[in-house]
Amino acid sequence: MGSAGEVAQKGVEQDDLIMPLIDFGAFLHGAAAAKKATAEQISHAFKSSGFLYLQNHGVPEDQVSRAFSQSADFFKRPQEQKDALRWTTPDANRGYVTWGREKVTQSDDPEVIAKLRASNPDLKESMEIGREGVEGKPNQWPAHLDETGAAFTRDMQQFFLTLKDLHVNVMRAIALGMGMDEHFFDSYTDGGDNTLRLLHYPPVKKSIWRDNPNQVRAGEHSDYGSITLLFQDNIGGLEVKSPKGTWVRATPIPGTIVVNAGDLLQRWSNDQIKSTNHRVIQPPPKDDDLNDEDPEATVPARYSIAYFCNPNFDRWIEALPGTWEETGKKYKGINSGDYLVMRLAATY
Repeated sequence: MGSAGEVAQKGVEQDDLIMPLIDFGAFLHGAAAAKKATAEQISHAFKSSGFLYLQNHGVPEDQVSRAFSQSADFFKRPQEQKDALRWTTPDANRGYVTWGREKVTQSDDPEVIAKLRASNPDLKESMEIGREGVEGKPNQWPAHLDETGAAFTRDMQQFFLTLKDLHVNVMRAIALGMGMDEHFFDSYTDGGDNTLRLLHYPPVKKSIWRDNPNQVRAGEHSDYGSITLLFQDNIGGLEVKSPKGTWVRATPIPGTIVVNAGDLLQRWSNDQIKSTNHRVIQPPPKDDDLNDEDPEATVPARYSIAYFCNPNFDRWIEALPGTWEETGKKYKGINSGDYLVMRLAATY
């Protein structure tokens, strides 16, 4: 895949999978021609691989750093404090999810998922944050615990809104790149029915992977909604499935966001856009790790932050104009909120 410098210029290219590095500043601040060219690059990436890296995205670096720091502090809290903020139902989809509770998979068979959860649980815990002010579905904030919890609450509320704005702009780029009016999706994104997920993959013994080569930190899956904005730390471990069926590492590139399309956007685009399977495994081994037989040796912790974007939950989703007139509609229309709850119910 070349040197780190080449990776930083090109994104990732391997096994017919291209995850390009796209400068979003040209869309946000460029002239009309640069804006349209950037939109077409994004549209092409979603149609070919479903994944891209976004740089100059407008999210302040200090806000990202603070979110990672506060996420790490949250997961260090006593287990009883986290459990008191626990996730309850797919309909609410807010709160703390303990280690082994979620099993992401492509299966929708409850028995299959239960067996996978028992034999090969996802090695992670998470905190799910939805938009504020939804009646009967409050976020599970730690604001009442201490000043650190209050600061966490304030900053995550603001981070959620910052990422909501980016979601709106990325969807505008997709619309323009697909030949639609730039503001086509605005009425689908103004509500902010999205989920901010803080993820902690705790350190685990390397022997887990020696004893069970199929062990993963998060199983093979595609995302459910329209797009996902993913912030990675420098540990790595995210892999994307190539057209050849191989797994390609989405190498962390400082200052970028990994953006991928989800199942609902694939459905919405009548399959023109790809929702590509991905997973999280152990980070790439270092040279001195290759022959490490120490039974107590561990794989370091990994942190990531995902912002799962969805159309407003009251909107009806069916094939976009320009995607179905020649081939016909491949999917029946569906309510956005109902679709997400259906998918979440199969996961937890």
